[in-house]
Amino acid sequence: MSDAAQPTAAEVRAAAEAVKTALDRHLAAVERRSGEDDPAVYEAFNELAAAAEEYDELLYDRYDEVTPFEIPGTEDALPPYQGPEEANALSVLIRRDYAVVEPQRLLAQAQRVADLDAGGEADGSGPADTVHGALGVLFGEFEPDEIASRHKEFGLEEGDSTLWVTAADTPAEPGEWLDAPFDQADPHRVVCRFDVSAVFDDELDDDALDGVDVDVDIDPDLAVPLDEVDDIDEPDDPDDSDELDTEGRGARDAGR
Repeated sequence: MSDAAQPTAAEVRAAAEAVKTALDRHLAAVERRSGEDDPAVYEAFNELAAAAEEYDELLYDRYDEVTPFEIPGTEDALPPYQGPEEANALSVLIRRDYAVVEPQRLLAQAQRVADLDAGGEADGSGPADTVHGALGVLFGEFEPDEIASRHKEFGLEEGDSTLWVTAADTPAEPGEWLDAPFDQADPHRVVCRFDVSAVFDDELDDDALDGVDVDVDIDPDLAVPLDEVDDIDEPDDPDDSDELDTEGRGARDAGR
């Protein structure tokens, strides 16, 4: 960067003062917050993050120095919750993306289902003879969770997925939202969400996890003694068993 493009010392000082002001405003908002997800605190947080990031950039450009602060990304954060304190109803919104990587496998599996439904008398033509029709056959036959666990059998490759649990005041009336099931997905009513994506693999260094103990809390009332667990027979044919593929995919819990 040329000297002419560098920020002045006064600009760096002004950015530092802006951080101090934003810090005071954030503390004041926290001190008078009305609840756990007060919008004023959320706004003050964003202002402080923006001011700190600006100061960090100017400090580096001018003096080749950095601050010791790490600003968490806000693009992945949930907005402040504005739903009912005690939810009387829930909606669970799930999206799973797949790529059709083996169309012939997909068509063959769909045709197999169609033949079984026809009692073995199908002639190989019909709804399962196109990718579009094959997808309709398979997703009409299998539950989404089974598709997810057996996606390779159907010639599919997993992409990103997300699950949102949203709170509602009252249960919806039967058939109320079927014409537009996702139009009312209000991020401000998300109680928790869970994302799965290959992009998170960059954040998960396997070497960094060596020697790290992972604690899992289990309700003792739900635990089953080992001597009461029935023996589980291994399937004779590996192709007959459900296959859950998590290779190359990281998960993130973005819940509150």
